[in-house]
Amino acid sequence: MQGKIIRGIGGFYYIHTSCGVYECRARGIFRKDNQKPLPGDRVRIDVLDEEKKEGSIREILPRTNSLIRPAVANVDQAMVIFALASPKPNFNLLDRFLVMMEKQGLPALICFNKKDLADQETVCRVEERYREAGYPLLFVSAAAGEGLDGIRKRLLGRTTTVAGPSGVGKSSLINLLQDNVRMETGAVSEKIERGRHTTRHTELLWVDEDTYILDTPGFSSIDLIGVEKEALGQYFPEIAALEGQCRFAGCSHIAEPDCSVKAALEAGRISAGRYEDYKAFYEELKESQRKGGRSCRIQ
Repeated sequence: MQGKIIRGIGGFYYIHTSCGVYECRARGIFRKDNQKPLPGDRVRIDVLDEEKKEGSIREILPRTNSLIRPAVANVDQAMVIFALASPKPNFNLLDRFLVMMEKQGLPALICFNKKDLADQETVCRVEERYREAGYPLLFVSAAAGEGLDGIRKRLLGRTTTVAGPSGVGKSSLINLLQDNVRMETGAVSEKIERGRHTTRHTELLWVDEDTYILDTPGFSSIDLIGVEKEALGQYFPEIAALEGQCRFAGCSHIAEPDCSVKAALEAGRISAGRYEDYKAFYEELKESQRKGGRSCRIQ
C-alpha cells in the first residue's frame, strides 16, 4: 500500500492512504542506510493490523526534493507568513528565509497577515521593498477572513511548505484554509494530541484535490547553512539579475567601484532595506568563514 507521510513524532510516522491514516514505524534498514523518512515523503507500507490501522514503512519512494529547514520532502513551493503588525515584521529574518529557499531552489511567496491592523502606508512600504525581488506578495487578514481566495489559488495543485515566526497567525490561517478538509486525521490528532493553535512538529495537511500544505513550527532564527559569501548575491534575485555587469569579476557589491548593484541602489531599482540585509549577511558569512564556521544566525 502506498501513501504520504503526514507527520513523524517519537519514532512513529502517520501515513495518509486511500484507506485511511496508518500509524507506522520505519524499518531498521533506513537507519542503517542513514535515511530518515520526512513529512511529504511518498512511501510503501506493510499493514500489520488493519483494525488498529498500524503498519511498517517498507520503502521510501524517490523524492523530487528535500529541504533542511524546514525538514520536508517533495514540495513545490514555500509560503512564508509574517504579520504586518503585532508583531511588526522582522525583515532581516524574512530575507534569511528567502535566501535559504533560493539556495534550495524552491520558489517562494510571501504572505503578510493582519492586514486589518496595518495602514496603507505600511502595505506600500512592503510592496516597495520586494518589488524588484519578484516574490509574489499576499496581504490577508485571518481575523477578517480577507484574502483567503488569493492564497487558495496560489496553493492549488501544489504541495506547499508553510513557515513563519510564532505569533503571526500562521495556525489561524491554516485552520481557515482547512475549513472544508476531509482528510481522516481524527485518530491521529487523538494519538498525538495536536494543539489547534500551536504547531510543535511538521505536519502535512490536505487542503484540496492534489493540494497539501506542510505546516511547520514557528521559528525565531535561521541558519544560513552552506551559503558562501561569494555566492550570496545569487540568492537575492534583484542582485543576481545584474550578474556580470560590474567592472570587476567577483564583485562583492560593497566596496568596489563601478558596481552595477550599487548603481541600481542609487537609482532606486533595488530596495535599500534588502541591500542592507545583503551587506549584513555578507559580513557575517565573511566572519563565520574566517573562524572556520559554515553558517551564521540571527536571533
